[in-house]
Amino acid sequence: MDENLSTAQQTSQQEADATTVARPWYRRPVIVACAGVAVATLATTAVVGVKATASAASDTTQTVAAAPAVPQAPSWGGGGRDGSGYGDDSQTSGTTTSVSEATEANDDESTGVVIIETVLGYSEAAAAGSGIVLTEDGLILTNNHVIDGATEISVTIATTGETYAATLVGTSVDSDVALLQLEGASGLEVAAIDDDDETVGEAVTAVGNAEGGGVLMAADGEITALESSVTTASSGTTAGETLYGMIEVLADVVSGDSGGALLDDEGEVIGMTTAASVGGVVTVGYAVPIEDALAIVEQILAGDESDGVTVGYSAFLGVQTAAATSTGYGGYGGSGSGSTQATTTSGATIAGVIAGTPAADAGLAAGDTITAVDGTAVADTTELAEVLAGYDPGEIVTITWTDSSGATQSASVTLIEGPA
Repeated sequence: MDENLSTAQQTSQQEADATTVARPWYRRPVIVACAGVAVATLATTAVVGVKATASAASDTTQTVAAAPAVPQAPSWGGGGRDGSGYGDDSQTSGTTTSVSEATEANDDESTGVVIIETVLGYSEAAAAGSGIVLTEDGLILTNNHVIDGATEISVTIATTGETYAATLVGTSVDSDVALLQLEGASGLEVAAIDDDDETVGEAVTAVGNAEGGGVLMAADGEITALESSVTTASSGTTAGETLYGMIEVLADVVSGDSGGALLDDEGEVIGMTTAASVGGVVTVGYAVPIEDALAIVEQILAGDESDGVTVGYSAFLGVQTAAATSTGYGGYGGSGSGSTQATTTSGATIAGVIAGTPAADAGLAAGDTITAVDGTAVADTTELAEVLAGYDPGEIVTITWTDSSGATQSASVTLIEGPA
């Protein structure tokens, strides 16, 4: 993966209307198990600008330049932890603001914040991020992209060192929110949730598993805008999306902080760190407001699968598809490593089959084209995903496909539980 960091660009108030940043905090350390090599996957970004309300008490909309044009000398030998090279005094939106390097979080800052590690078994990779403890029996809030594609999830309570296996309760891809349940947890210290309105200029601290280092770090900063819109770039099997209503902060947040707590000066959670720019002279971070994240949590717990919310694990067939429209593992498999050109055959062309899955057991192979599921025709990979999304793990379906010789094949398979 390309680790070159792009330079942030400043756009005038008249030109900027959104902020484009890299995939939010995507999987800081990725271990390629088949090669035995650790690959750091810091996201790249080009910051354009952000449109936000001036303050919580104002209905005036303004466009805020999200990154400065004037670089400062690095203050810790070689640049920021994200490689951006900014120093102690960094200018943004015409104002000089002090940006402090993150330090190890103290006990108060660490309370209710956890370290998340995942195994991405189908990708032969691993990932790390952060989370927030919501209940004493182990409901954990994090970002969807932190656990996306995970076949195993472990959560470590930072203040005690206890580690638990976690299962997925539900997700919202559009909001980048996920809810986990720790197995066998009880008596956990929960995060204190703020119930006040935020204001621009308010002091904040972002706490998370910075760079996947296994130690919580605290990055002090301030709120620079509210109600920001951020468009993220796709990365790996995870598609980008536009996130709305975000809290924008100026703080030394880095990859691995995803899913961690954004605290106010009272130590209460006001948001969940989700995205950031990197590669410029400052780091501009973005957090999902905690009230928005908790609204998704309530919907998941209610079993309401409307508006893009998924409860539990999806059914999994286990094929990788060749078309460019295929993303993620949802229902059928990962985006394929084969050609991204559109095929002339109606159906979902298979680029690869994952060993040990229903597709492999049925005899599907690379080059085959799935044309129907339980008699319902599928014209492409998008339709295949949509049809399979209507099934649950354990259900039996009949897959019809055309093999590479042109012959029609059919087999009944039992769908399994997919990755997160």
